[in-house]
Amino acid sequence: QVQLVESGGGVVQAGGSLRLSCAASGRTFRRNAMGWFRQTPGKEREFVAVISWSGDSTYYADSVKGRFTISRDNAKNTVYLQMNSLKPEDTAVYYCAADSGRIYAGASAYYTGEDRYDYWGQGTQVTVSS
Repeated sequence: QVQLVESGGGVVQAGGSLRLSCAASGRTFRRNAMGWFRQTPGKEREFVAVISWSGDSTYYADSVKGRFTISRDNAKNTVYLQMNSLKPEDTAVYYCAADSGRIYAGASAYYTGEDRYDYWGQGTQVTVSS
């Protein structure tokens, strides 16, 4: 019954912007750290960004720092990834994920590993054209 559903992916020209959404259902994720990962064929999932359960701290991969912003609206049980200045190298399937909800830690490099998360969405495709 617990689901994370990503939306907002699509095709955009280099330099453009997209905002991804991750809507949770089946339970509340107000006390979970929420992360975004991305994956291209033949590669492992790559960490993108994470926001703490309280929303008061964030941590980003160096490759997206300054271009992407993660945020959350707990009233809507939704997490967002605002992606600006998109590059072709950003092309990937983007996944949102939630941790166990029992860590209660700030966002840090701890959350860069896939094994830190218990719940995953199905992903949404982002394609950045040249």
